[in-house]
Amino acid sequence: MEKKRILSGIQPSGNLMIGNYIGALKSWVKMQEEYDCYYVLVDMHAITVRQDPKILRRRCYDFIALYIASGIDPEKSAIFIQSHVSAHAELAWVLNCITYTGELNRMTQFKEKSVKNIKNINAGLYTYPVLMAADILLYQAHFVPVGHDQKQHLELARDLAQRFNSLYSDTFTVPKPYIPKVGARIMSLQEPEKKMSKSDENINNYIALLDEPDIIRAKIRRAVTDSNTSIEYDNNRPGISNLITIYSIITEKSFDEIKDDFKNKGYKEFKDDLAEVIIEYLKPLQNNYKRIRNDKQYLEDVLKNGKEQAFRSARKTLSKVYRKVGFIQPT
Repeated sequence: MEKKRILSGIQPSGNLMIGNYIGALKSWVKMQEEYDCYYVLVDMHAITVRQDPKILRRRCYDFIALYIASGIDPEKSAIFIQSHVSAHAELAWVLNCITYTGELNRMTQFKEKSVKNIKNINAGLYTYPVLMAADILLYQAHFVPVGHDQKQHLELARDLAQRFNSLYSDTFTVPKPYIPKVGARIMSLQEPEKKMSKSDENINNYIALLDEPDIIRAKIRRAVTDSNTSIEYDNNRPGISNLITIYSIITEKSFDEIKDDFKNKGYKEFKDDLAEVIIEYLKPLQNNYKRIRNDKQYLEDVLKNGKEQAFRSARKTLSKVYRKVGFIQPT
Protein backbone atom coordinates (compact mmCIF):
# COMPACT_ATOMS: atom_id res chain seq x y z
CA MET A 1 0.00 0.00 0.00
CA GLU A 2 1.30 3.43 -0.95
CA LYS A 3 2.22 5.53 2.05
CA LYS A 4 0.44 8.78 2.80
CA ARG A 5 2.70 11.82 2.49
CA ILE A 6 3.65 14.24 5.27
CA LEU A 7 5.41 17.56 4.80
CA SER A 8 6.88 19.61 7.63
CA GLY A 9 9.45 22.35 7.91
CA ILE A 10 11.31 24.67 10.24
CA GLN A 11 12.76 28.12 9.63
CA PRO A 12 16.56 28.40 10.00
CA SER A 13 16.25 31.25 12.48
CA GLY A 14 17.27 31.38 16.14
CA ASN A 15 18.54 28.17 17.73
CA LEU A 16 16.80 24.81 17.64
CA MET A 17 15.86 24.11 21.24
CA ILE A 18 14.49 21.37 23.40
CA GLY A 19 10.90 22.28 22.57
CA ASN A 20 11.61 21.71 18.85
CA TYR A 21 13.22 18.37 19.65
CA ILE A 22 10.41 17.12 21.87
CA GLY A 23 7.56 18.68 19.92
CA ALA A 24 8.72 18.23 16.33
CA LEU A 25 11.96 16.39 15.56
CA LYS A 26 11.25 13.28 17.66
CA SER A 27 7.80 13.06 16.07
CA TRP A 28 9.38 13.40 12.63
CA VAL A 29 11.62 10.42 13.37
CA LYS A 30 8.59 8.26 14.21
CA MET A 31 6.61 9.50 11.19
CA GLN A 32 9.20 8.33 8.69
CA GLU A 33 8.40 4.70 9.53
CA GLU A 34 4.74 5.12 8.61
CA TYR A 35 4.63 7.96 6.08
CA ASP A 36 6.40 9.23 2.97
CA CYS A 37 8.10 12.20 4.62
CA TYR A 38 9.37 15.45 3.15
CA TYR A 39 11.28 17.57 5.65
CA VAL A 40 12.15 21.03 4.40
CA LEU A 41 14.24 23.84 5.80
CA VAL A 42 12.24 26.93 4.85
CA ASP A 43 14.96 29.50 4.27
CA MET A 44 12.76 31.57 1.94
CA HIS A 45 10.37 32.20 4.80
CA ALA A 46 13.27 33.25 7.01
CA ILE A 47 14.16 36.31 4.92
CA THR A 48 10.80 38.01 5.64
CA VAL A 49 12.86 39.24 8.59
CA ARG A 50 16.33 40.72 7.96
CA GLN A 51 19.03 38.05 8.13
CA ASP A 52 22.81 38.18 8.17
CA PRO A 53 23.66 36.15 5.02
CA LYS A 54 26.68 34.42 6.58
CA ILE A 55 24.74 33.45 9.69
CA LEU A 56 21.78 32.23 7.62
CA ARG A 57 24.03 29.97 5.52
CA ARG A 58 25.72 28.58 8.64
CA ARG A 59 22.40 27.96 10.35
CA CYS A 60 21.08 26.04 7.35
CA TYR A 61 23.94 23.54 7.67
CA ASP A 62 23.54 23.49 11.46
CA PHE A 63 19.82 22.74 11.25
CA ILE A 64 20.21 20.02 8.61
CA ALA A 65 22.91 18.38 10.75
CA LEU A 66 20.55 18.53 13.74
CA TYR A 67 17.74 16.99 11.67
CA ILE A 68 19.95 13.99 10.95
CA ALA A 69 21.46 13.87 14.45
CA SER A 70 17.92 13.66 15.82
CA GLY A 71 17.34 10.44 13.91
CA ILE A 72 15.83 11.61 10.62
CA ASP A 73 17.22 9.22 8.03
CA PRO A 74 18.05 10.66 4.59
CA GLU A 75 17.50 7.15 3.19
CA LYS A 76 13.89 7.17 4.42
CA SER A 77 12.93 10.84 4.15
CA ALA A 78 13.57 13.69 1.75
CA ILE A 79 15.61 16.35 3.55
CA PHE A 80 16.03 19.52 1.52
CA ILE A 81 16.24 23.30 1.53
CA GLN A 82 13.28 25.31 0.23
CA SER A 83 15.30 27.69 -1.97
CA HIS A 84 16.92 24.73 -3.74
CA VAL A 85 13.58 23.95 -5.40
CA SER A 86 12.44 26.98 -7.43
CA ALA A 87 8.95 25.52 -7.82
CA HIS A 88 8.10 26.84 -4.32
CA ALA A 89 8.34 30.43 -5.53
CA GLU A 90 6.72 29.62 -8.88
CA LEU A 91 3.65 27.96 -7.38
CA ALA A 92 3.38 30.71 -4.77
CA TRP A 93 2.86 33.26 -7.57
CA VAL A 94 0.02 31.24 -9.12
CA LEU A 95 -1.60 30.84 -5.69
CA ASN A 96 -1.17 34.56 -5.02
CA CYS A 97 -3.40 35.14 -8.01
CA ILE A 98 -6.29 33.19 -6.47
CA THR A 99 -5.79 34.44 -2.89
CA TYR A 100 -8.01 37.28 -1.72
CA THR A 101 -6.50 40.20 0.17
CA GLY A 102 -9.28 39.83 2.73
CA GLU A 103 -7.94 36.36 3.58
CA LEU A 104 -4.45 37.70 4.14
CA ASN A 105 -5.77 40.65 6.16
CA ARG A 106 -7.25 38.18 8.64
CA MET A 107 -3.95 36.42 9.31
CA THR A 108 -3.17 37.03 12.97
CA GLN A 109 0.50 36.11 12.59
CA PHE A 110 1.03 38.94 10.09
CA LYS A 111 -0.41 41.37 12.60
CA GLU A 112 1.83 40.03 15.37
CA LYS A 113 4.98 40.05 13.23
CA SER A 114 4.22 43.55 11.96
CA VAL A 115 4.32 44.82 15.52
CA LYS A 116 7.71 43.16 16.07
CA ASN A 117 9.14 44.31 12.71
CA ILE A 118 7.74 47.82 12.49
CA LYS A 119 10.68 49.01 10.33
CA ASN A 120 10.33 46.16 7.83
CA ILE A 121 6.66 45.40 7.17
CA ASN A 122 7.28 43.93 3.73
CA ALA A 123 5.11 42.23 1.11
CA GLY A 124 6.80 38.88 1.84
CA LEU A 125 5.62 39.06 5.42
CA TYR A 126 2.10 39.71 4.13
CA THR A 127 2.05 36.86 1.58
CA TYR A 128 4.01 34.44 3.78
CA PRO A 129 0.92 32.17 4.17
CA VAL A 130 0.64 31.80 0.39
CA LEU A 131 4.23 30.58 0.13
CA MET A 132 3.49 28.19 3.00
CA ALA A 133 0.48 26.90 1.06
CA ALA A 134 2.73 26.39 -1.97
CA ASP A 135 5.20 24.43 0.19
CA ILE A 136 2.44 22.06 1.21
CA LEU A 137 0.45 21.72 -2.02
CA LEU A 138 3.52 21.31 -4.22
CA TYR A 139 4.20 17.88 -2.71
CA GLN A 140 0.57 16.73 -2.58
CA ALA A 141 0.93 16.33 1.18
CA HIS A 142 -1.89 14.43 2.87
CA PHE A 143 -0.95 15.61 6.35
CA VAL A 144 0.89 18.58 7.85
CA PRO A 145 1.97 18.70 11.52
CA VAL A 146 0.95 22.14 12.76
CA GLY A 147 1.11 23.97 16.04
CA HIS A 148 -1.59 26.30 17.28
CA ASP A 149 0.08 29.32 15.65
CA GLN A 150 0.04 27.71 12.19
CA LYS A 151 -3.51 26.35 12.06
CA GLN A 152 -4.78 29.45 10.30
CA HIS A 153 -2.15 29.06 7.59
CA LEU A 154 -3.07 25.42 7.01
CA GLU A 155 -6.71 26.42 6.66
CA LEU A 156 -5.70 28.86 3.93
CA ALA A 157 -3.75 26.10 2.17
CA ARG A 158 -6.85 23.90 2.28
CA ASP A 159 -9.03 26.74 0.95
CA LEU A 160 -6.63 27.45 -1.91
CA ALA A 161 -6.39 23.78 -2.85
CA GLN A 162 -10.17 23.50 -2.99
CA ARG A 163 -10.50 26.80 -4.86
CA PHE A 164 -7.95 25.80 -7.51
CA ASN A 165 -9.53 22.36 -7.87
CA SER A 166 -12.92 24.01 -8.35
CA LEU A 167 -11.61 26.47 -10.95
CA TYR A 168 -9.41 24.11 -12.94
CA SER A 169 -10.41 20.51 -11.97
CA ASP A 170 -8.79 18.25 -9.39
CA THR A 171 -5.12 19.12 -9.07
CA PHE A 172 -4.13 19.34 -5.41
CA THR A 173 -4.52 16.98 -2.50
CA VAL A 174 -6.40 18.85 0.23
CA PRO A 175 -4.11 18.53 3.28
CA LYS A 176 -5.27 17.67 6.76
CA PRO A 177 -3.64 18.65 10.07
CA TYR A 178 -1.55 15.92 11.67
CA ILE A 179 -2.23 15.76 15.39
CA PRO A 180 0.41 13.80 17.36
CA LYS A 181 -0.99 11.12 19.65
CA VAL A 182 0.95 12.49 22.58
CA GLY A 183 2.12 16.04 22.95
CA ALA A 184 2.95 18.71 25.50
CA ARG A 185 3.73 22.36 25.12
CA ILE A 186 7.13 23.35 26.46
CA MET A 187 6.95 26.84 27.87
CA SER A 188 9.51 29.63 28.30
CA LEU A 189 11.84 29.26 31.30
CA GLN A 190 11.57 32.93 32.24
CA GLU A 191 8.03 33.60 31.04
CA PRO A 192 6.17 30.30 31.56
CA GLU A 193 2.87 31.74 30.33
CA LYS A 194 4.21 31.75 26.74
CA LYS A 195 5.55 28.96 24.55
CA MET A 196 9.30 28.36 24.41
CA SER A 197 10.64 29.82 21.16
CA LYS A 198 13.92 29.24 19.32
CA SER A 199 13.86 32.86 18.15
CA ASP A 200 13.42 34.40 21.60
CA GLU A 201 15.75 37.35 22.08
CA ASN A 202 16.35 36.27 25.68
CA ILE A 203 18.50 33.14 25.47
CA ASN A 204 17.63 32.30 29.09
CA ASN A 205 14.09 31.49 27.96
CA TYR A 206 15.06 28.26 26.20
CA ILE A 207 17.46 25.32 26.31
CA ALA A 208 19.19 25.16 22.92
CA LEU A 209 20.00 21.69 21.63
CA LEU A 210 23.67 22.61 21.45
CA ASP A 211 23.94 24.31 24.86
CA GLU A 212 26.95 23.21 26.89
CA PRO A 213 26.28 21.49 30.26
CA ASP A 214 27.24 24.53 32.35
CA ILE A 215 24.91 26.74 30.31
CA ILE A 216 22.05 24.29 30.80
CA ARG A 217 22.66 24.21 34.55
CA ALA A 218 22.68 28.01 34.72
CA LYS A 219 19.49 28.38 32.68
CA ILE A 220 17.58 25.83 34.75
CA ARG A 221 18.87 27.36 37.97
CA ARG A 222 17.48 30.74 36.86
CA ALA A 223 14.16 29.33 35.61
CA VAL A 224 11.10 31.02 37.12
CA THR A 225 9.19 29.11 39.79
CA ASP A 226 7.15 30.65 42.65
CA SER A 227 7.14 31.22 46.41
CA ASN A 228 5.75 27.76 47.11
CA THR A 229 8.20 24.96 47.84
CA SER A 230 6.42 21.73 46.89
CA ILE A 231 7.41 19.93 43.69
CA GLU A 232 4.01 19.19 42.17
CA TYR A 233 2.16 19.93 38.96
CA ASP A 234 -0.43 22.69 39.34
CA ASN A 235 -2.01 24.73 36.53
CA ASN A 236 -1.94 27.73 38.84
CA ARG A 237 1.84 27.42 39.16
CA PRO A 238 3.07 27.63 35.53
CA GLY A 239 6.78 27.90 36.31
CA ILE A 240 7.29 24.72 38.30
CA SER A 241 4.65 22.90 36.23
CA ASN A 242 6.64 23.62 33.06
CA LEU A 243 9.82 22.23 34.60
CA ILE A 244 7.93 19.14 35.81
CA THR A 245 6.54 18.68 32.28
CA ILE A 246 10.06 18.70 30.83
CA TYR A 247 11.25 16.28 33.51
CA SER A 248 8.27 14.00 32.87
CA ILE A 249 8.75 13.88 29.10
CA ILE A 250 12.46 13.10 29.34
CA THR A 251 12.28 10.51 32.14
CA GLU A 252 8.84 9.14 31.17
CA LYS A 253 7.80 9.45 34.80
CA SER A 254 4.29 10.56 35.73
CA PHE A 255 3.65 13.79 37.59
CA ASP A 256 2.74 11.76 40.68
CA GLU A 257 5.99 9.79 40.52
CA ILE A 258 7.97 13.02 40.29
CA LYS A 259 6.06 14.46 43.21
CA ASP A 260 6.92 11.37 45.30
CA ASP A 261 10.57 11.41 44.22
CA PHE A 262 10.97 15.00 45.42
CA LYS A 263 8.82 14.84 48.51
CA ASN A 264 10.47 16.88 51.29
CA LYS A 265 12.97 18.30 48.77
CA GLY A 266 13.22 21.87 47.51
CA TYR A 267 13.55 23.68 44.20
CA LYS A 268 17.33 23.62 44.24
CA GLU A 269 17.50 19.83 44.40
CA PHE A 270 14.81 19.46 41.75
CA LYS A 271 16.44 21.97 39.40
CA ASP A 272 19.87 20.41 39.87
CA ASP A 273 18.46 16.99 39.02
CA LEU A 274 16.47 18.33 36.06
CA ALA A 275 19.58 19.99 34.61
CA GLU A 276 21.51 16.70 34.74
CA VAL A 277 18.57 14.85 33.20
CA ILE A 278 18.52 17.32 30.28
CA ILE A 279 22.30 17.16 29.84
CA GLU A 280 22.24 13.35 29.58
CA TYR A 281 19.19 13.49 27.30
CA LEU A 282 20.93 15.80 24.82
CA LYS A 283 24.36 14.18 24.96
CA PRO A 284 23.79 11.54 22.21
CA LEU A 285 22.24 14.15 19.92
CA GLN A 286 25.12 16.58 20.51
CA ASN A 287 27.71 13.88 19.85
CA ASN A 288 25.96 12.86 16.61
CA TYR A 289 25.69 16.49 15.58
CA LYS A 290 29.41 17.15 15.98
CA ARG A 291 30.28 14.16 13.83
CA ILE A 292 27.76 15.04 11.09
CA ARG A 293 28.45 18.78 11.10
CA ASN A 294 32.17 18.21 10.58
CA ASP A 295 31.50 16.13 7.44
CA LYS A 296 30.67 18.87 4.93
CA GLN A 297 30.70 16.51 1.95
CA TYR A 298 28.15 14.23 3.60
CA LEU A 299 25.83 17.19 4.26
CA GLU A 300 26.21 18.35 0.65
CA ASP A 301 25.34 14.85 -0.59
CA VAL A 302 22.25 14.70 1.64
CA LEU A 303 21.06 18.07 0.35
CA LYS A 304 21.77 17.12 -3.28
CA ASN A 305 19.80 13.89 -2.99
CA GLY A 306 16.99 15.61 -1.09
CA LYS A 307 16.80 18.37 -3.70
CA GLU A 308 16.58 15.84 -6.54
CA GLN A 309 13.79 13.91 -4.84
CA ALA A 310 11.87 17.08 -3.98
CA PHE A 311 12.42 18.52 -7.46
CA ARG A 312 10.87 15.49 -9.18
CA SER A 313 7.73 15.65 -7.09
CA ALA A 314 7.46 19.45 -7.21
CA ARG A 315 8.00 19.70 -10.97
CA LYS A 316 5.28 17.12 -11.60
CA THR A 317 2.76 19.23 -9.67
CA LEU A 318 3.91 22.55 -11.09
CA SER A 319 3.74 21.30 -14.70
CA LYS A 320 0.17 20.21 -14.10
CA VAL A 321 -0.70 23.61 -12.58
CA TYR A 322 0.93 25.56 -15.43
CA ARG A 323 -0.93 23.52 -18.03
CA LYS A 324 -4.27 24.03 -16.31
CA VAL A 325 -3.94 27.81 -15.95
CA GLY A 326 -3.08 28.07 -19.65
CA PHE A 327 0.68 28.50 -19.74
CA ILE A 328 2.44 27.10 -22.82
CA GLN A 329 4.82 24.34 -21.76
CA PRO A 330 8.45 24.78 -22.85
CA THR A 331 9.72 22.35 -25.48
